[in-house]
Amino acid sequence: MSHTTGRRPNRIVVVGAGLAGLRTVAELRAQGYAGHLMLLGNEGMPPYDRPPLSKELLTRTSPLWLADDLGYDLSSLADEIRLAAPAAGLSRTGDGPVVHLSDGADLAADAVVVATGSRPLRPHGWDHALVLHGASDADALRATITPGARLVVVGAGWIGAEVAGVAAAAGAAVTVLEAGPTPLGRQLGPDLGRRTTAWYAEAGVDLHTDATVARVEADGVHLADGRAFAADVVLCAIGARPATEWLGNAVTREASGHLRVDAGGASATPGVWAVGDVAARPHPTLGRVPGGHWSAALSDPAPLARALLGIDDDGTPEPAPYVYSTQLGHHLTVFGRLHGTDGAPVRLLDRGDVDAGPWTTLALEDDALVGAVIADAPREVAAVRRLLSGTDLARLDPVLAADPTTKLRSAVVP
Repeated sequence: MSHTTGRRPNRIVVVGAGLAGLRTVAELRAQGYAGHLMLLGNEGMPPYDRPPLSKELLTRTSPLWLADDLGYDLSSLADEIRLAAPAAGLSRTGDGPVVHLSDGADLAADAVVVATGSRPLRPHGWDHALVLHGASDADALRATITPGARLVVVGAGWIGAEVAGVAAAAGAAVTVLEAGPTPLGRQLGPDLGRRTTAWYAEAGVDLHTDATVARVEADGVHLADGRAFAADVVLCAIGARPATEWLGNAVTREASGHLRVDAGGASATPGVWAVGDVAARPHPTLGRVPGGHWSAALSDPAPLARALLGIDDDGTPEPAPYVYSTQLGHHLTVFGRLHGTDGAPVRLLDRGDVDAGPWTTLALEDDALVGAVIADAPREVAAVRRLLSGTDLARLDPVLAADPTTKLRSAVVP
């Protein structure tokens, strides 16, 4: 799928000024790119880190600027930086792709990197519900969370659980409504998601599952079964979708909104590349891993930069995709994938008694480690990360791997 021709592009436009966009600009320069480089954003502010918006909603009241955190001088990396220039469309000419901005400007390029991230889902008619995705969203939500305030969170995924725990700890009366049978059901599957159910009560949060919302009003939430929950503020945290609508019909998108790309980040449309939340990219050893891994924005710009510039892969193993969450007084880390690349189930192997405190569940495909879910076990996080960082999948002895007293590296089959 790659469209590298050996001739380096003279002009690259990176659309999206988040972590993926900033890292792409930095990696292009690190690989020696000396052409014209433009970075576009739509929030009017420099790149900042999004995970703290929910995890540290009440303790970090200003954005964590990524250029400072990662040690980059953004002004020296990009020739042009437009942080309040939303992209409104994309087209192709014989010379390459053209980005159309909402202010009517057209930007021709030899290559366009789509790094526009995701957008929160909010159903039609839920105008009274807040969402949490950007810094302004965090400001609005933060102002409502006070001792005694009634907060109803719709959705028990990553964002919903993180905000619920933070708000309850601050003295708010928090109710979480989840349409599925368990928290994190879409992310972990119902069996693993169910293990987090008790965390809600422990944190003082009132959790209701199988709760389908019929409508959101100014004074609360009404369920399809007739129940109603009064609220001073409602947070819609039912998920996110790749922010790719602006591409229109110029680039083929999957039903999910993702752009399918090859290992280098090239889409099927010549001159158009994608990275981060918008990209459905195969991992070199794990194959296609579902989106939503924060690490994709951090790690995937490096192979994209090499491929875009026609530089051979240096053979350095890529880290396994991962996502971490601090929620309800617990730490949860997910590595790799929890099912086959074709959607088929894989073997989920628990290490010891998962009801006795910290736990680890390994995802094995023909005894090869392809993923893991780890709760409150930092040493296991480090061990799994090492095993998933090789150029080949590590095969484990299931009996040894299931024994929590056996170090994971000792369970590897030579």
